[in-house]
Amino acid sequence: MIKSTINYKLIFRDILDQKYPEKRELCKPLLSKESLSTIDIIDLNKRIFGTVDEDTESFNQSHKAYSRPSVLYILDYQKKYKLNNSEVARHFKLSRHTLREWKKRYLV
Repeated sequence: MIKSTINYKLIFRDILDQKYPEKRELCKPLLSKESLSTIDIIDLNKRIFGTVDEDTESFNQSHKAYSRPSVLYILDYQKKYKLNNSEVARHFKLSRHTLREWKKRYLV
């Protein structure tokens, strides 16, 4: 069985071409990457569609899933900038509990 993956680059390029051509330059650095991480996809989504109302943001936040490289990126970001769990949670819109669990799981 062949495992299929979602081609986010193609999806975002189509959206930019059809609906938001003025935002193409803003998104160009991320779309030029060889592969997109979860963080990149979230960032592209924010750049194209902007922020949403609080209820939608809350719903979307509770349904996010992070890959191992994305989790490690967030934990490295915390180390690099010497932030505590509350500051990182606020920056990436995560719960402090999630960060604590990631630290336990990935032994950072």
